[in-house]
Amino acid sequence: MFARTEGIVPAPESNHAVRAAIDEALKAREEGKSPTILFNLSGHGHFDMQAYLDYFSGKLLDKDYDAAALEASLALLPKVAAE
Repeated sequence: MFARTEGIVPAPESNHAVRAAIDEALKAREEGKSPTILFNLSGHGHFDMQAYLDYFSGKLLDKDYDAAALEASLALLPKVAAE
């Protein structure tokens, strides 16, 4: 239903939130209510499928955490003042 309506395939992890939001919307419609329903949609599932295939076939590489690479990336972000 979501993919037909929105034109994208949610990531597998997001499908649970999408389903819960749809269920809540249907329930609200039956009750004649109009609440605001928020949910988190992360990514498109069709981009994730190769990773799932690689994981289940034992081909997914386990990379070490690179703290220096993280720090270098964070240094490129703009500074935001806390209020």
